[in-house]
Amino acid sequence: MTTSTSTPALADLTTFRVGGPASRYVETTTERELVEAVRAADDAGEPLLVVGGGSNLLVSDAGFDGVVVRDVRTGIDVPDHSACAGVTYTVPAGTPWDEVVEQAVTHRLVGLEALSGIPGSTGATPVQNVGAYGQEVAQTISTVRVWDRARGRVRTLPLVDLKFGYRTSLLKRSMRTVDPADPRSPWHPTPRYVVLDVTFQLRQGTHTRSIDYPELARTLGVGVGERAPILDVRAAVLELRGRKGMVLDPADHDTWSAGSFFTNPVLAAESVPEGAPRFPATDGLVKTSAAWLIEHAGFSRGFGAPGPAALSAKHTLALTNRGGADAADLVALARQVRDGVREAFGVVLEPEPVLVGVTL
Repeated sequence: MTTSTSTPALADLTTFRVGGPASRYVETTTERELVEAVRAADDAGEPLLVVGGGSNLLVSDAGFDGVVVRDVRTGIDVPDHSACAGVTYTVPAGTPWDEVVEQAVTHRLVGLEALSGIPGSTGATPVQNVGAYGQEVAQTISTVRVWDRARGRVRTLPLVDLKFGYRTSLLKRSMRTVDPADPRSPWHPTPRYVVLDVTFQLRQGTHTRSIDYPELARTLGVGVGERAPILDVRAAVLELRGRKGMVLDPADHDTWSAGSFFTNPVLAAESVPEGAPRFPATDGLVKTSAAWLIEHAGFSRGFGAPGPAALSAKHTLALTNRGGADAADLVALARQVRDGVREAFGVVLEPEPVLVGVTL
């Protein structure tokens, strides 16, 4: 376990490239070190922020008045690669997510291919129930091992207990957010569960089950509902994400973001604005497109340029750091977009990134 004497700024650990320093910074290379670092922070009453790839964080310019723990473990354990019924992947939380997808596709394992190119660590994927182009990690996760800070022990949470929903899970819902009105505490999320590893159950094969996302189907040249080779799906998804600035590139400011900043609203059918896209959701509700709402509220690609914070020139759903932006710049832009959509359509957009030390 490494404790840094010169604490890096959170800007160095996040894809937004904004955020001040932490009071203390610890890197852990084993599960035992990770648990010990979390337990030590709790015993000392220190605020805790666990960081993986930093792709879903917007951190205050003041930084974080507590300990930042970064899990740098990597690797994939495949105990039953020859199993006929499926293949189990157990992945440490710190492993970069796209490495998992790439290995699965290379070994002809089905279920993760449409999630190619998503930045961040594997441990973050079950928290948000990461999804894209018709797939979600909930479709392949079998268990998540966690350190339960409330009970002070390691637990294995099966799929049924994880309570996955659209961009949410038990892990996310269990986060307690410190009241910003309390001057004694910084505004930050406090998770009950720290993810240790994630186990996926993948099916052997060369083709997807079906392509249900129209944009992906058009790119692949197949009909909605048809199958396609998983190698082709990965290549098509990387192409689509690249066009939208959703594949990290240090030279491209359109990728200095947290990806999609707002989640797609899930509404009663009568609340969906006329002309907006509609997709079936649970409980008789309808999911619509946050990007459509933003664009039709008058915020086009590149809105706010030349910056320092602006909407991506490639995709209206991404807020970007054009160089020199701070958290206050990004928060101001997010509020402007959110309020504009609310005034135009009466729909309140919800942020997808975890906000640390800032509020909308």
